[in-house]
Amino acid sequence: MANPLNFNVEVSSENQFITEFKNGTSLYLKREDLLHPEVSGNKFRKLKYNIFEADKQGKDTLLTFGGAYSNHIAATAAAGKLAGLKTIGVIRGEELGENLGKTLKQNATLNFAHSCGMQFYFVSRGDYRKKADLEFRQHLSEKFGNFYLVPEGGTNAFAIKGCEEILSAKDKEFNYIAASVGTGGTLSGLIRASSENQKILGFPALKGDFLSEEIKKNGVKNNWELILNYHFGGYARIDSQLINFINKFREKYQIQLDPVYTGKLVFGIFDLVKTGYFPSGSKILAIHTGGLQGIMGMNSFLKKKNLPLINY
Repeated sequence: MANPLNFNVEVSSENQFITEFKNGTSLYLKREDLLHPEVSGNKFRKLKYNIFEADKQGKDTLLTFGGAYSNHIAATAAAGKLAGLKTIGVIRGEELGENLGKTLKQNATLNFAHSCGMQFYFVSRGDYRKKADLEFRQHLSEKFGNFYLVPEGGTNAFAIKGCEEILSAKDKEFNYIAASVGTGGTLSGLIRASSENQKILGFPALKGDFLSEEIKKNGVKNNWELILNYHFGGYARIDSQLINFINKFREKYQIQLDPVYTGKLVFGIFDLVKTGYFPSGSKILAIHTGGLQGIMGMNSFLKKKNLPLINY
């Protein structure tokens, strides 16, 4: 796997068998995390057609938004470097820019993005909430010039098109396709690419059902459901139960899960099997969307809280 990044080449990932449960239900994991060591999983898929579009428009700079530990920020910086594009990251938290040297020492995500050549623009949380406002966008244009804007999390029509390519013809054998949900772009792409007889399950990392309308608009089909019970309190929230599950899964299957997205997804699937959600003999394909770069930052947080660490 671990192919050189070339957006002009069709890439596919392997489906790895995980286990067969007592009721005959089997679980496979699509190893999108192995597509590329720096631009893996759904980030590769979301950025592909956005980079094509930037090139089509004659833009040499990508500008996007994210938090201090954002997978999207790290992936955009890496993809920009590999594609020969400049990158700008509008980062939530102006205090992070007050001593950039210290921030880079303490934050592996931003340090990596910086090493890829990304320019940072640190803004207050209040200003960050204005990222979709025309006035704020105009301010960014005046400050940075003629850039190609990639939205927070990478989700737009080009990203959804890229995420449709996660599934291949061989995946039609699965009854259920399951994926974690952040902004809804990956799930929308999976819904579009799915067969009518498949059920697409989304496991939101965020608390609440606010993504349903967006997915309805972009997903086209009605063969999907959001499973709302496995967010563990919300985005980037985890507890000892989830940490222990991730560590035991890694020990048993030699596969690393991330704590924000795929860990919650796989935990949820195992729990749903126990509660009888899946009919006997079901075949489930879970999508590993990457995000492993964030584990180091999460462990720093867990250490401060005196919680167990994620083995990595």
